[in-house]
Amino acid sequence: MSEFSEENIAFYYACEEYRNTKSAGKLPIKAKKIYNEFICSDAPREVNIDHETRDITKANMVIPSPNCFDLAQHKIYMLMAKDCYPRFLRSPAYRDLVCQASAKATRQEKKA
Repeated sequence: MSEFSEENIAFYYACEEYRNTKSAGKLPIKAKKIYNEFICSDAPREVNIDHETRDITKANMVIPSPNCFDLAQHKIYMLMAKDCYPRFLRSPAYRDLVCQASAKATRQEKKA
């Protein structure tokens, strides 16, 4: 959240859940929800994808399949891998977590 990119991970996990949907009858409803929340131009949690990917994803919505968000999900994954994740690793929040984990491990070693 502090990196202003929580919509990326939310989109990624929504796509994972969508892909694992067992009922083909539920795909259109779930696809529309994901599209409206993350892909369409006025989406409340719009992810940063290029127009070509957005257009392909929109075309995939005509007949939603388990893989209709694959391209957009891949683009977001690569964005997170190259930008968001490295920024997170440099963030004070991550450094604090590492320090806390190290301190806890040290305390546990001393008890053993």
